[in-house]
Amino acid sequence: MARIPKQTASEADGVAYRRARTWEIAFSQMNNGSAMIFYVLVGLMSYLQNAGYGIAVAVAGLILTVTRVLDGVIDPLLALLIDRVTLPFGKLRFFMLTGWLIRSLAILLLFVWGADTGLGVVFFVAIYIVYVIGSSMNDIAGGMTGPVLTNDPRQRPTVQVWSTVYAYLVPAIFTIISTVVILPRYGNEFTVPMLRETAIMYVAASLVFQILACIGVWRIDKPENFEHVPVTRGNVHVSARDMWSLLTKNGPFQRFLISGASDKLAQVVKSQAVIGTMMFGILLGNIGLGTTLSLIAILPGILFAIFGARYTGRRGSKAATVTWTTIALGFAVVLMVFCLVIDPRSILGSVPLTVAFFVLYLLLNGASMVVTVASGAMRADVIDYELDRSGKYLPATVIATYNIVDQVISSLGSTLALGAVSLIGFVTVMPQPTDALTTPILWMTMLLFFGLPILGWICTLIAMVGYKLDRTEMIAVQKRVAVRKAQLQEQEAAALT
Repeated sequence: MARIPKQTASEADGVAYRRARTWEIAFSQMNNGSAMIFYVLVGLMSYLQNAGYGIAVAVAGLILTVTRVLDGVIDPLLALLIDRVTLPFGKLRFFMLTGWLIRSLAILLLFVWGADTGLGVVFFVAIYIVYVIGSSMNDIAGGMTGPVLTNDPRQRPTVQVWSTVYAYLVPAIFTIISTVVILPRYGNEFTVPMLRETAIMYVAASLVFQILACIGVWRIDKPENFEHVPVTRGNVHVSARDMWSLLTKNGPFQRFLISGASDKLAQVVKSQAVIGTMMFGILLGNIGLGTTLSLIAILPGILFAIFGARYTGRRGSKAATVTWTTIALGFAVVLMVFCLVIDPRSILGSVPLTVAFFVLYLLLNGASMVVTVASGAMRADVIDYELDRSGKYLPATVIATYNIVDQVISSLGSTLALGAVSLIGFVTVMPQPTDALTTPILWMTMLLFFGLPILGWICTLIAMVGYKLDRTEMIAVQKRVAVRKAQLQEQEAAALT
């Protein structure tokens, strides 16, 4: 019997979906890889501030925090600019490359040309603000690549898989390059010459990533893929009013923001070094275990991401988010109870207990990865829904608005973590791996490491109750958008005759 070929999403749904080639998706998301290279460099910024510009450690932290707030102001302005501009030679490539150029020049000014020359704090702050502008421009344009590349529900989650792969591998690889390859050549000290060499190497590598990303979006980076679909053909202006309408009238976007913000807060708090010290250093007695687990979790995390993409493609982003958030919540509860019932100090001294902890931790990380993949597809769905709702295609505005919330939450994360730790007595000193395990430390660690993620996932499940963009509704959205585009083309053709 002849094998019946499997239906494509377009055939099954009755929608002529826009699809990308696999290599285009892989290349396009290298913009995220380029961004992660700069992310590693920013992690070295505190050393540069002190060694290259004589800025005190406390002041250095304040500068980075204030500029993060400034980033929240810059993002929406750049987003409105990007959504308003029409460029015949490629909007995505123009803003991706322009953003990369600005952030690269800023990094070279800070690390290579300006460091150790006596320019001081004013120069550092001014150039760092330039860096923030370039980063925002590049990141927003890069975030637009997925929604523009494809609206096929089976293919759309794949974009997040590639983005996640680069988010995992690139920081790990380039951190190893700086600490294992470059740092020993300078006596294992973060000196200005060491930081200068690192910056030059990183910027050169990021250019390769950026060029490949531009090649990935070359075919689809055309004006017709950014068109609005108003009721009647005419000039469509994107303004701040559209951003306000997005926030106040787009219900799915509001619920998506709640879901993303609650999960992000838990993630940022959990990733703070002080929380890692309490969990792995004090409770488990091995401060290096957190880093080891992070490295071990890379491959299983990628495998879960691939599985999550297929699951999301079949069931839709809402169903995947609800299912795998519930699973992640369950694993977190089990792991929290496990650490409370069993003496944490005995876990690493017993092979069965160690294996149980590792397995539960990796399963929790994998379930969280599927939720991340579904979230990426959900953001693209929200962009298409806004096109259907308002007639305006606003990928940059959606991404920037989400980024603002993300940045605010990120800035609150360290404050919340340090405030919570101070409640159990760490007011003037920080927790150390050699500290004795006490009941307050145990419960506060459980609350921050597992309790906050559990609370975040509960908020996600509540937000998803009224989220209407399920698999069926998204098919209807794509059909309505296609009909309106066809009607506008007919109007244009009639106007020419």
